[in-house]
Amino acid sequence: MSEQVSTLTVTDNRTGKTYEIPVTDGTVRASALRSIKTGDDDFGLMAYDPAFTNTASCRSAITYIDGDAGILRYRGYPIQELAEKSSFLEVAYLLLAGELPSTDELSTWEDEITHHTLVHESIKKFIDGFHHDAHPMGMLVSTVGALSTFYPDAKTIDDPGLRRLQIVRLIAKITTLAAYSYRHSVGFPYVYPDNDLSYAGNFLNMMWKATELKYEPDPNLEHALDVLFILHADHEQNCSANAMRAVGSSQADPFSAAAAAIAALYGPLHGGANEQVLRMLAEIGSVENIPSFIAQVKDGKKKLMGFGHRVYKNYDPRARVIRQVADEVFKVTGTNPLLDLAMELERIALEDEYFIARKLYPNVDFYTGIIYQAMGFPVEMFPVLFAIGRMPGWLAQWEEGLLDPEQKIARPRQLYVGYDQRPYVPMDDRGATADTEADPIAAQAAQAAPERPLR
Repeated sequence: MSEQVSTLTVTDNRTGKTYEIPVTDGTVRASALRSIKTGDDDFGLMAYDPAFTNTASCRSAITYIDGDAGILRYRGYPIQELAEKSSFLEVAYLLLAGELPSTDELSTWEDEITHHTLVHESIKKFIDGFHHDAHPMGMLVSTVGALSTFYPDAKTIDDPGLRRLQIVRLIAKITTLAAYSYRHSVGFPYVYPDNDLSYAGNFLNMMWKATELKYEPDPNLEHALDVLFILHADHEQNCSANAMRAVGSSQADPFSAAAAAIAALYGPLHGGANEQVLRMLAEIGSVENIPSFIAQVKDGKKKLMGFGHRVYKNYDPRARVIRQVADEVFKVTGTNPLLDLAMELERIALEDEYFIARKLYPNVDFYTGIIYQAMGFPVEMFPVLFAIGRMPGWLAQWEEGLLDPEQKIARPRQLYVGYDQRPYVPMDDRGATADTEADPIAAQAAQAAPERPLR
């Protein structure tokens, strides 16, 4: 995208001075505001943007989103076409290399991924150290971070060949770690990867294989999972991608940066949203209860989960594809009553002026939880599945940040709102704060949950 440079004329009413600030591709450099000062001892103006709602932290050529038009493209290709015509590993190659692979390139890429799915036997012992009820996402955060200790060459991030090796390792091994985390949580023996299967098929093998000599995944479920991975592969500068870039900006190895991204995804506002949709549908219970639930949403008493998005002010393009995936899955698993409930809820909401005026449309989370549940995945695995799909995007964002000469170690500014300098008070002069009302730390402790027994 070529730069289009114009200027913004700003008059500082505090001083009467006028400034010409360059505008490039619809943005102004935050550093340009530093020239706006009230005097020589003034630090200069800063932009204040909590949660980065209107701040571009980087220039990126990976993913394009037009939230008002409901457009999502990877490297220029519409998500709908990629979901229909490509495989997940083909899309992963596209995100990382910038172009769709040739037949030979894709074959080589798939072979590399397939032959790096095995993990060191010590990883099994590491996972065995977790308690039986440990959350699979917590185990995934830990084991991905631990991989950096198995591959010390990962720290050599300025070597393109070694960078590619770590990228291959992460995309290959995250499915194995994810499946092992699940099987540990249910007390099942670990299943080795099967190099004869596709990426999605091998993951299903490591998840579900029991006593059969050869696991054969259902082709419809295998394809559906592959499409879901494609839909999650990247989504511009979201919370976890921002974490990946921020940690990577310190030149940490990619395993450590990916662990940080997974930790960001662990949060219920990011990777756990589809679980909240399931809880909402279970609470509604039946189609007959939808009108009363909608009324409570309008009154502010309930939240309509799975509708609306920070970026999209139109129908999430991924949600349209997921509707088709749902049909594919339920042909195999049978109809899920929650799907009928969800479709009726969507129909009613999209005909209601209240939601239309607020541009609240179904997002990617509205149907994914229902599909995952139908395929047999427990809700604890939903964010883990998200992490598998998002890994290529995280790595593309990480490498793009490393190779961008404008980028430095991430270090946001702050607006300090604390005390000005004040004199130190000796212990004997501070007074007693034994009661919880005067002692803020004691007050917090009093409100904390009861202490759990050690185990």
